[in-house]
Amino acid sequence: MKRFLFILTMAAGLIGFSSFKKAEGIAPAAIQSFQSAFKSATEVSWSFSNNYYKANFALNGQYVSAYYDVNGKLVGLIRNISSMQLPIALQANLKKEYEGYWISNLFEAANDDGTSYYITVENADTQLVLKASADDNWYLFKKQRKS
Repeated sequence: MKRFLFILTMAAGLIGFSSFKKAEGIAPAAIQSFQSAFKSATEVSWSFSNNYYKANFALNGQYVSAYYDVNGKLVGLIRNISSMQLPIALQANLKKEYEGYWISNLFEAANDDGTSYYITVENADTQLVLKASADDNWYLFKKQRKS
């Protein structure tokens, strides 16, 4: 029984250690805020760029990125989604307006302003990045010609 408890304790320690192994140099306030909000997160890794701390992690079978400011305040969440996870109106508009394009990237961004969707669609000549929020329409965010 003692051996089982020892192994269980070591396994829990290793899981906890590996989940937060890249948290060096990250503000304690950001880590504390993250741990409070995402208690069941796994596969956590941290990075710092452009004055934001970024935590990449798995939650309920999905990979998510959380962004924190230097004071540890959550400023936004991003997750990759499939086109089937888009609101129905956005799916319909996409199919109608961009029939000759294929999807190469799609993610959902949530912050204090609400939820927005960003999608990259392409055809043989052009790559478009579109943005949508609360309404049913996609708006051109960026256009790039392929060479």
